Amino acid sequence: MTEHRIGVVLGGAVAVAALLAPLVLSRSHLTIYVLLGTAAMVTVGVSLLMGYAGQVSLGQGAFYAVGGYTAGLMAVHDLPPALGLVCAPLVAALIATLIGIPIMRLRGHYLAFATLAFQLILLSVIGQLEVLGGDIGLQGIPRLGIGPAQLSQPRSYAWLTLAGVALVLLVARNVITSRAGRGLRALATSEVAAESSGVPVARYKLAVFALAAAFAGLAGGIYAFFIGYIAPGSFPVLLSIQFVVMAVVGGLGTIWGPVVGAVVITILVQVLNALGTQPGMPPYASSVLSYAVYALLLVAVLLFLPRGLLPTGVEWIRRARS
Repeated sequence: MTEHRIGVVLGGAVAVAALLAPLVLSRSHLTIYVLLGTAAMVTVGVSLLMGYAGQVSLGQGAFYAVGGYTAGLMAVHDLPPALGLVCAPLVAALIATLIGIPIMRLRGHYLAFATLAFQLILLSVIGQLEVLGGDIGLQGIPRLGIGPAQLSQPRSYAWLTLAGVALVLLVARNVITSRAGRGLRALATSEVAAESSGVPVARYKLAVFALAAAFAGLAGGIYAFFIGYIAPGSFPVLLSIQFVVMAVVGGLGTIWGPVVGAVVITILVQVLNALGTQPGMPPYASSVLSYAVYALLLVAVLLFLPRGLLPTGVEWIRRARS
């Protein structure tokens, strides 16, 4: 059996398992499933932005928040919830385009700090606006649905999230295999060389920044309808760092790597939260454990698996078969 066929078989098996899993998962596990899926959507965008275009962003949580607040605000003002979900990625992409025009001129850690600053500013502004619920948050977000048909069960949101992940993966794959994708890979190697080869560097950087924001906005919209309540505290800076860790651990510059990273980190976060809430643990234990484990995990991956879990695993399989 060729590597391509093996990949197809494994991919099909994973897809079937993901589709059937909501049928057997408990309510608490379905919540983890949805959070895992929304994280995967955002992380695919991070992989496009960092792995293919070579642009570092520490503010994807901001666009996650934009999507959530867009969908939630439209729904609580009696607009169709489905329309809010459609507008969530569009508004996130629009805002990314507007702020991307100036900040995408920056490079390296300057760009990372700029995106981080944008998230801090956005959360501060949201906390001051009464129309968005201020620090209390946006409450009473209705269930997603069209007319009388509503998604009222966690299982329904699990399948919706799975559909969102599939859509994001399909769009990302089409982008990477296109002429623009080749331009992005050239851009990540050397912006000067790419521009001298005729690649519209500024336009491509802005486009992939907006696309990654759209992925985060879609995830944020699903999250808002699933939880039914969002606040500035729902989108901490740690969340953006978590998305970057997921992308690096899974494998930057790949499509499926971010999904693997999202699975590993989401499950790890749940384990750490459970450990941090054990009797006798201080109230800040969960946060401290999260930061410490993220740091240790990043160091370990960069030292021993610099390409990430998925590319390294594929390479090991190839060596074993040769």
